[in-house]
Amino acid sequence: MNANHDDAGVLADDVVFTIMGTGEEYHGPQAVLGMLHYFYRVAFDATARGTNLIVTDGQACLEAMAEGAHIGEFAGIPATGREVSVPLCVVYDFAGDKLRRGHVYMEMPVLMAQLGVTA
Repeated sequence: MNANHDDAGVLADDVVFTIMGTGEEYHGPQAVLGMLHYFYRVAFDATARGTNLIVTDGQACLEAMAEGAHIGEFAGIPATGREVSVPLCVVYDFAGDKLRRGHVYMEMPVLMAQLGVTA
């Protein structure tokens, strides 16, 4: 749970991350790392600041704030330079010490409002 967004060593070979709001899936360590790199280093210069963590046998749930600057295209929106602070939650499934699944929930209405996009 303390790994950076660039540590393939914590990911199972068959890891799948699902963006729950869109159903978009990323299969395999390189796809998951690519998605995380794009969000945290290309579209945003951001970090995830954990606020709550619940761990049980084989599962964990992280509540966090994605915080940083909008530096690149995201969801068709060119870089605005705006600072964002967006609630997110990720539910993780583990097999031993490897991450097998991640279900990502992000408050997209909050993010879009902070980027200046209105409904």
